[in-house]
Amino acid sequence: MKIAVLDTGVDATHPDLKNQVVAAKNFTPAPDAGDRYGHGTHVASIAAGTGAKGGGRFKGVAPGAKLLNGKVLDDEGFGDDSGILAGMEWAAAQGADIVNLSLGGGDTPEIDPLEAQVNKLSEEKGILFAIAAGNEGDGERTVGSPGSAAAALTVGAVDGKDRLAGFSSRGPGLDGAVKPDVTAPGVDITAASAKGSVIAREEGEKPAGYVTISGTSMATPHVAGAAALLKQQHPDWTYAELKGALTGSAKAGPYPPFQQGSGRIQADKAGKQTVIADPVSLSFGLQQWPHTDDKPVTRQLTYRNLGSTDVTLKLASTATDPKGKAAPAGFFTLGADQVTVPAGGKASVDLTVDTRLGGTVDGAYSAYVTATGGGQSVRTAAAVEREVESYDVTVKALGRNGKPARNYSVDLAGLSGAAAGQWFSPYDADGTVTVRVPKGGYVLNSAIYVSPDPEVYRGADWLAQPRLNVTGKTTVTLDARTAEPVRLTVPDKAAKPAFASADFAVETADSVYAFGWWLDSYEGFRTRHLGPRVTDGSLYQQWDGHWTKGSTEQYDTVAGGPVQQLATGYTRHYKKGDLATLKTGLGASVRGKQGAVSAVGMLPGGIGGSSLGIPRSLPGTRTLHLSTQAGVRWDVSFEQYGGKDADGFPISEAFYTLGAPQKYTAGKSYATTFNTAVFGPRLTSEFGLFREGNTITGALPLFADGKGHAGSSVFSSASTTLYRNGKKVGSHKDPLLGDGEFTVPSGDAAYRLTTSVKRSAKVAAASTRIDASWTFRSKKTADLTRLPASTARFGAATALDSTVPAGRTATIPVTVEGAAAGKNLKSLTVYVSYDSGKTWKKTKVAKGKITVKNPAKGRRSPSAPSSPTRRATRRRSRSTTPARAGDPTVSGPPGDLPRRAVLTPSAASPPRPSPSSPAAAGPPPTPNPARRGTSPATGRRRPPGGRSRRTGSAPRPADDAAASRRGSSPSRRARPTAAGTPRSSPTVPRPARPAADRPDGSPRPCADN
Repeated sequence: MKIAVLDTGVDATHPDLKNQVVAAKNFTPAPDAGDRYGHGTHVASIAAGTGAKGGGRFKGVAPGAKLLNGKVLDDEGFGDDSGILAGMEWAAAQGADIVNLSLGGGDTPEIDPLEAQVNKLSEEKGILFAIAAGNEGDGERTVGSPGSAAAALTVGAVDGKDRLAGFSSRGPGLDGAVKPDVTAPGVDITAASAKGSVIAREEGEKPAGYVTISGTSMATPHVAGAAALLKQQHPDWTYAELKGALTGSAKAGPYPPFQQGSGRIQADKAGKQTVIADPVSLSFGLQQWPHTDDKPVTRQLTYRNLGSTDVTLKLASTATDPKGKAAPAGFFTLGADQVTVPAGGKASVDLTVDTRLGGTVDGAYSAYVTATGGGQSVRTAAAVEREVESYDVTVKALGRNGKPARNYSVDLAGLSGAAAGQWFSPYDADGTVTVRVPKGGYVLNSAIYVSPDPEVYRGADWLAQPRLNVTGKTTVTLDARTAEPVRLTVPDKAAKPAFASADFAVETADSVYAFGWWLDSYEGFRTRHLGPRVTDGSLYQQWDGHWTKGSTEQYDTVAGGPVQQLATGYTRHYKKGDLATLKTGLGASVRGKQGAVSAVGMLPGGIGGSSLGIPRSLPGTRTLHLSTQAGVRWDVSFEQYGGKDADGFPISEAFYTLGAPQKYTAGKSYATTFNTAVFGPRLTSEFGLFREGNTITGALPLFADGKGHAGSSVFSSASTTLYRNGKKVGSHKDPLLGDGEFTVPSGDAAYRLTTSVKRSAKVAAASTRIDASWTFRSKKTADLTRLPASTARFGAATALDSTVPAGRTATIPVTVEGAAAGKNLKSLTVYVSYDSGKTWKKTKVAKGKITVKNPAKGRRSPSAPSSPTRRATRRRSRSTTPARAGDPTVSGPPGDLPRRAVLTPSAASPPRPSPSSPAAAGPPPTPNPARRGTSPATGRRRPPGGRSRRTGSAPRPADDAAASRRGSSPSRRARPTAAGTPRSSPTVPRPARPAADRPDGSPRPCADN
């Protein structure tokens, strides 16, 4: 049997997969079909791994099956519809019996290309598609596409005790169908690890060669493997028979069909199944409110007998209401209590639903019909949705010419009542559209575009009603002629608009609904408030503007705050006296680099901010003119770039931040410098060494720059080792980013922690290697507790290229940070090396400073700038005691933890770039003592043109962020969206029609690590 794994590729060199992969093809921009992300290898080994490396302990479900490796997701775990469609066709041409798709994206009401392809190949080729439901959690209608395809065997996840996983997506499908179809184990699944992959680095291999992760991605190959076993037993069975046997024989769980389908698969029972239901579930659709005039609806439940003997089935049903209680008697009714299915034939029985009997309880009613006979049973799910009180909302869109608009967008986001958490995006090409929505309070957000061509942006009118109460049939007219222009200017006419971001947000008791735009400029952009004022303080609006002047100067402004109504047109002319000036030095110790400084303006109570980073040659300077009104604080950061990625965006290889957002005074000038020597460890109230219980970890920046800015850079190797009473506890490759942990005994002991990290001289010629060592005593703690550690910092005055004048004598301040600082310092000894650390010479420390003679010109160290190498030994006063319970604890991210400048507020935790690969996308990781396998948020500005967007209460990285949050069902790039078209990234609460989880719509694996 052949199982096609369409995923991130497969590591065919893994012992568990050696000789298992019989064909491979790459459908992504990646160089080959290998697995650098680590998802596809894990999935493949669950389905058909031999378990060879683990002595059979981690054997797959169908180790006798062969694998087809179709790489449709790239090395970051994302892909396009076109690649997935091509992968499906290839798998069919290769003779695949089963296709595993542990990926997906947001579903839409219509049948999209991926769903159509699944249905087509299932029917024409008889292939069974096992597809992940997604990891969108406990919201309704969160099953992704293509798992929403009618023919798909859609898989949710349970844990080892058959408890439904919290992340597993729920139905119904947007067409009302019962989805998922079944569940399978998907929590903490251990399977093969692709060596050196993203997941292997993030999760760690325990044991070696294996990684443990969770998701509907992991549940799906369990079903694919079971289907392969069934296909081997019945080679003539097509997808319909395989799907019927697997669903009909599933084990019942205490959940309704929209959460578990028919239940958890039982491969042993499926192998004995000869009677199946066709179709495998019955959907009675939606019965509109009010229900006094509902009419009973009857569907036929058909059984097929695949065996050679007639089978008489006894029928019974159980039904539940939306609250999980027994449905009223007669709500679901079987037409007979038994049926005889002839050998090789079919027999049907009526199942009738009467929604009038629901009384005042509206929502999803479900039933399970169990047919028992001939030593087997068939379990079939049925469901109907009894609509809550709902009304038609009609929206009429008129363009600037007064005629019906064709190019427009509408969002209706539910705030209260039965509408809470619902999200609708109705559209009709004639400019008038009607959508049926639950009674309740909504935000109406709309855009009417000047150009009739969605691919061309020529301006837009933003009309929004932050409070729309739907209590009956409602009509809203959106008239672009009533909108007025937005104008923002800065005092320098030579400064050219480069980017603009306009936003508003409505806050409820438990959520924030934010809407906004990314624009090249405010030219051609107009706004209009609709509806009544909002007087409860829940409405907020913000206007960001960014201008650039050559390669050395830019303007960044932020205005906004709480409002009672949205602006109908907005004008702001900044004067010179309104702005503060920040002059930044941008360092680089190697030639040929580019980099950028960016500033995000954060307003009190705001909804995030935007930034502008203009690349320029390094080293160099850039002057930022920043607005100062409304209590704005600026989050300023710097990146050094190392080339561009496949999409043409700069790749960050060094990243530094000023720390906590800074407040600047109008009319004043400030200065700062990033990325210059002397680089070294930094200890602050947030960064350090920590112990929690019997776990010791380090979270501190080893490459903090000469000005003390926290940050890091990509590195080529790292090794950290812990010793207890002189004996080695263990080692790992975490350079004190907060990811690596050591488990130690609880008793008091003397410890020594050492770390060594190297980075390429092509990244930085200064500090290509940093070694550090700390000694301390420690015992078990009740909470996360700081351990006594110290470091010395050298305040050398260097040029932007990290060099100092040759042949001169320099006086360098030495500062001690950490436990030995201040009165705790007993002694300080500094050694200097002029030969890259081969030999060392002790030098005198006088009044916290050392004096060194810089080498003459031409005697530069091959791997370091002309300043000498230095090291320091700190000794604490004996009165300094190790940290114990009661010392300051760290319970959250450090205040000066670097955060990338993003277009929307970012609280996500996207995958961290590979620290060993300068080509990794996103900024280098920065230590976080509160982190356990997560990383700072990332985001990069994409040239916008004009894009509307929406978010929910969980903010999201920018449109072109290097990666989206982990643990969400992947989304799909159905069609690339051109400038000027609507953009959306709905988050929590989930919309009624989930849109793309990754804002650009790219598919990604359904793993919830």
